[in-house]
Amino acid sequence: MSTGALDPPSGAPALPFDVLDELRDQARARLDPVHWDFYEGGAGRETAVAENVSAFGRLALLPRILRGAGPPDTAVELPGARAATPVLVAPTAFHRLAHPDGERATARAAAAAGTVLITSMAATTAVADVVAAAREVRADAAVWFQLYLQPRADVTDALVRRAEDAGCTALVVTADSPVFGRRARDDRNGFHDLPPGYAAENMRGLPGGPPDAPLDIAMSPALSWDDLRRLRERTELPVLVKGVLYPDDARHAIGDGADGLIVSNHGGRQLDAAPATIEALPRIAEAVAGRVPVLLDGGIRSGADVVAALALGATAVGIGRPVLWGLAAEGEAGVARVLAELAEQTAHVLTLCGARDCADLNRDQVVVRGGQGVAGA
Repeated sequence: MSTGALDPPSGAPALPFDVLDELRDQARARLDPVHWDFYEGGAGRETAVAENVSAFGRLALLPRILRGAGPPDTAVELPGARAATPVLVAPTAFHRLAHPDGERATARAAAAAGTVLITSMAATTAVADVVAAAREVRADAAVWFQLYLQPRADVTDALVRRAEDAGCTALVVTADSPVFGRRARDDRNGFHDLPPGYAAENMRGLPGGPPDAPLDIAMSPALSWDDLRRLRERTELPVLVKGVLYPDDARHAIGDGADGLIVSNHGGRQLDAAPATIEALPRIAEAVAGRVPVLLDGGIRSGADVVAALALGATAVGIGRPVLWGLAAEGEAGVARVLAELAEQTAHVLTLCGARDCADLNRDQVVVRGGQGVAGA
């Protein structure tokens, strides 16, 4: 029986439908090209951006059979949160460039999905308003605050106080940015400041800042483990360290009181020579040895990617660009579609792999395609 218009042209196989690809295409068509480049671009030649995705394509999963596992429990316990799915919303800047509702829309969708939103220090909506939007949907919605340690300790303290007062349940210290990454797309487009009417709202009213405008976010190569220890002493909130790729840094962070680590190369936006995060994950997980949760972001595009990361040692993963695609394409509903699709795919792949839950996986279930052995071995 012919499928009519669905028949592939010239006998070629039909491309599979993919929700994320559809939303990406819609987002690109709707966004200002300069803003699209800001979201999609990376450092240098964008090798790290591409590798984050393609590295997952080099992996395959070995399913377990006849385990009697039943439907999998996808909930995960995290510092300051229990998430219904291991797919979190990673911190990304300037959501109002994608949609007028910006971070509020993202927060509502994440709360409805029962997952954690890590709101950016560079958000175009103040953290108190982000948390309030999430808790309109769920009274117990978990929002974490992403923090760049600032050279002025009083500025860092003021930001931490805002996050605490807003009701954030954890802090995520992005530690891989001693300087801003060099991003050719932004340089070519001359995109170095937000358009009129937009601002990094968390940076308003800080010590030393102008009375009528936000303070600039500062990066400094002089920041050290001493600054992380000082933060750990300053707050009772759980502190996760993001941007960990080197095993000794993982051990050091735990020794200085980190409650969790995030394996990340900043979405390929800092060091273009950095490895794909899924390739760095096994060594970090081995160094941590279960002492704190290990999360991963960068390149997640399917439930199979999520399950591969879980099997290689991650407790949960974060997604960044796909959330922005959904937001730009369809607002809150688009973000909800992204989160629902990845949650459903993850549960489906866990079932096919015979897993009872997100921890019921073994590292040797992830192999390199082409018969090259266990991933990360």
